[in-house]
Amino acid sequence: MSGTFDVAVTGVGLVTSAGIGVQASWERILRGESTATTDPGLSGIGLPVDFSCRVPDFNAAELLDRRSAWRQERFTHLALYAAREAVADAKLDPATWDGARVSVIMGNALGGTPTYEAQLTALREDGVSAVTPMLIPMIGQGGSTGFVSMDCGARGPSWSVSSACASGVTALGTARDLLQKGICDVVIAGGSESALSPLITAGFARMGAMSTRCDDPSAASRPFDVDRDGFVASEGAGVLVLERLDDALARGAHVRAKLSGYGSTSDAFHVSAPRPDGSGAEAAIRMALADAGVSPDEVDHVNAHGTSTPLNDLNEAKVVRRIFGDRPVVTSVKGSVGHSLGGAGAIESVCAVLSVEQGLVPATANLENQDPQIELDIVTKAPRRMPVNVAINNSFGFGGANAVVVFTK
Repeated sequence: MSGTFDVAVTGVGLVTSAGIGVQASWERILRGESTATTDPGLSGIGLPVDFSCRVPDFNAAELLDRRSAWRQERFTHLALYAAREAVADAKLDPATWDGARVSVIMGNALGGTPTYEAQLTALREDGVSAVTPMLIPMIGQGGSTGFVSMDCGARGPSWSVSSACASGVTALGTARDLLQKGICDVVIAGGSESALSPLITAGFARMGAMSTRCDDPSAASRPFDVDRDGFVASEGAGVLVLERLDDALARGAHVRAKLSGYGSTSDAFHVSAPRPDGSGAEAAIRMALADAGVSPDEVDHVNAHGTSTPLNDLNEAKVVRRIFGDRPVVTSVKGSVGHSLGGAGAIESVCAVLSVEQGLVPATANLENQDPQIELDIVTKAPRRMPVNVAINNSFGFGGANAVVVFTK
């Protein structure tokens, strides 16, 4: 069951709408507790969707520092907090490590769109002098990578990756490649997003991708349910510290799980819809399994992309059924924390790691009436305790991006 090249996950960090930090987030996610609420930033301005899953009580000045608070966009704030938590969890000290052998790879889909919108308004209303001199580093997708690398003195190859909603998992696969090639010894990898702005919400709503259940936001994100009507936008960050397994064991690190396989493909079909036959997603899953050296009948758990959209959930379910039958236990954490776009794959990878480590699979929130066309064993109502020796995490994105990682005991 061991792949040809195993990477140790020695640290994890989370910031989600379920809580700030791994413990707070994981407890609510395990219970399948919805976090969607009416969003004051989206209400009263004529949008068809006025709710989201925001991170509660995240004060960057208090949780990070005042300088970071004003110099960075919120998606970077979230990434920086999660990265600090992950590094501390790995019991690594940036003051003593060889920064030239440490890399940062972060995924992001949309960059600093809230700042972009606010600063465009400032320009139009008050002129150039009203625009912050930090505009460009704040809105660029590379902001989280740059600021995380500066924060911890990581001087190895560091860059941002963007493959839409698959960005967080793409970052993990890229990080694994760096370790396999010996280019660095430690990679801080993951994804973050905070794009809960009126313009982005309007754009997704116009596409018909979002739930419009404004009268009951907490029940809006309902993956695999027959009454699902679209995703709920959220923000968040997930970060993993990755090392070569031998290096981690040599320094006596606690290995939470192993990142044993990665697969990535493109549908080359449609800007937002998955390929109807699921062949691109299936190829990515099979590639990841082959890379890990595991067979489909060894997989215990699938952390699904599970967006709560009619097309994605059915398409993914058919692919999972075709590859694995009814054996693996399936969940989607998006019922709890919504869809954080470029951050989703990393957040869900942290959850998959915790499932492997703790033998607990989270409940899928709001799954009251499973779509009869979806023939999977999906966890509902309460977390399921079971041995999880092999778990996969699926991430699929607009433009046909498919990325899958395999975690093993």
